[in-house]
Amino acid sequence: MATRRNVRYTPLASGDFDDNDDINQVKARNYDPRFDYTPKSFDKIPWKSILLAIFLLFLGSLLLFLAFFIFTGHIPGEKSQAYGLLALGFLTFLPGFYETRIAYYSFRGAYGYRFASIPDY
Repeated sequence: MATRRNVRYTPLASGDFDDNDDINQVKARNYDPRFDYTPKSFDKIPWKSILLAIFLLFLGSLLLFLAFFIFTGHIPGEKSQAYGLLALGFLTFLPGFYETRIAYYSFRGAYGYRFASIPDY
């Protein structure tokens, strides 16, 4: 088996605070911009997400109304179509209502609601 005699190894930096290091140098080494607190990022309004939530809210409402009208016989159709529309209506209405409610309370400035809790696409 061959050996590597020409490879020189150096010890890794310990990363610990030495007495000779300045505290500012240590802070500069440990700086990570991902964890900066920037209040303006909380105030950014995610318009695309809000428009998507409003679209889902209206689409879900429309599908639920169609399912209701098929169930009551105002629109001709089979019950299986109504059940499908009902399921799709719930699947689109609930996330649309949830995100729209968060956006509305954030816009009003209610305590505990911020635009940062809405995902931005």
